[in-house]
Amino acid sequence: MRVVLDTNSLIVSIGRKSKFRPIFDSLLHGQITLVVSNDVLSEYVEILEQRTNAIVAENIGNFLMRSPDVNKIEIYFKWAAIYADAHDNKFVDCALNGNAQFIVTDDKHLNVLKETEFPKMKVIRTRDFLNMISEQDGL
Repeated sequence: MRVVLDTNSLIVSIGRKSKFRPIFDSLLHGQITLVVSNDVLSEYVEILEQRTNAIVAENIGNFLMRSPDVNKIEIYFKWAAIYADAHDNKFVDCALNGNAQFIVTDDKHLNVLKETEFPKMKVIRTRDFLNMISEQDGL
């Protein structure tokens, strides 16, 4: 399954004691493919450094750059689908250019995609994605 994780969805899944840890574990075990662009990866590292420290941000960034289960894509077309917060478009563009099945997010600005006919994109909340992968793993 190919997914784009919003920055907050990635961050809440990293902690070993987080209830969302199975999301990050599914990436570690090759059960999902994380789709990232340069803009998405840069935001991950920037926000991780702000919320944790430079060492944690660098380690996660290096892991994501080297993991065979992270698909690094180029953005060839920008959709500008989100008007309320244009910075969120990086996740939409990444998902569409990278042929992701889901954008995992709790950001309400992306809910507009649920009502958009074209481009069609599935947006799922972090909690619902956790439930979906837990059901697939029989947890």
